[in-house]
Amino acid sequence: MSDLITTAFVNEYKMGVQLLAQQEGSVLRDAVRYETQNAESDFYDQIASTAAIEVTTRHGDTPLVNSEHRRRRNQLRFFDWADLIDKKDKIQLINDPQGPYVQNAGFAMGRALDTVIIQAFFAAAYTGKTGSTSTAFPTSTHQVASGSVGLTVAKLRAARKILRSRNIPKNEPLFIAVTATEIDDLLGTTEVTSVDYNNVKALVDGNVDTFMGLKFIHTELLEDDATTRSVPVWAKNGMLVAANPEMEVDIGPRRDKRNSIQVYVSGNFGATRMDEDRVVNILCTL
Repeated sequence: MSDLITTAFVNEYKMGVQLLAQQEGSVLRDAVRYETQNAESDFYDQIASTAAIEVTTRHGDTPLVNSEHRRRRNQLRFFDWADLIDKKDKIQLINDPQGPYVQNAGFAMGRALDTVIIQAFFAAAYTGKTGSTSTAFPTSTHQVASGSVGLTVAKLRAARKILRSRNIPKNEPLFIAVTATEIDDLLGTTEVTSVDYNNVKALVDGNVDTFMGLKFIHTELLEDDATTRSVPVWAKNGMLVAANPEMEVDIGPRRDKRNSIQVYVSGNFGATRMDEDRVVNILCTL
């Protein structure tokens, strides 16, 4: 056999392009209040709770309750994504990347939307008539301390207690966003003999997505400071995301790039915390 037979060896290439592992778009959009926004900034009016006044005299004056009006401002942020497909490359490629590029861009935009929501959980919210007043997240009353441990059942109970003590309607869904680390922490800190163990194990195995009345949402986008991660727990109406338009896709030739095909995707969206009483921060040690 000739030693040069290797020259005749061939390479075979499969059809189709596989997208590598990634969070495929937004996982938080459906867990918050969603609005369409047609301006750079929109204002959302609110009315605070009031108290009824007991009648103690006959024919007395009608009391006037001064209802407290509040307002939240939401500002859009602009995101875009683009990549080029060279005409010469397209001829030489066995797979046309145009479709996968669009899908990959859509996934990236969805993750950007989730990042905007995550940043808004504990950032300052802008309130007042002109939306110029900064309202900080109340860490003293709405935060569960790390205790130098990760996520535990005790922390979930504490967060749920805070939310329920604020008289949130019972039919309003409650959510928690976690990474794989918090799910693993939860299983590791639950004793085998605990009545919670089977429920937690079912949560870890993916058989259920709800525990203690909280719907768990997995995302690896949560923020941390290298030692502690902020894990948000919230009622749906506590957070708002608005978009205009949700996403724009444009595919066409770039004249300045020798008519290479450009896949371009853009979107405008912004998020804000709508109600401090509907959001809790669980600090978890990494």
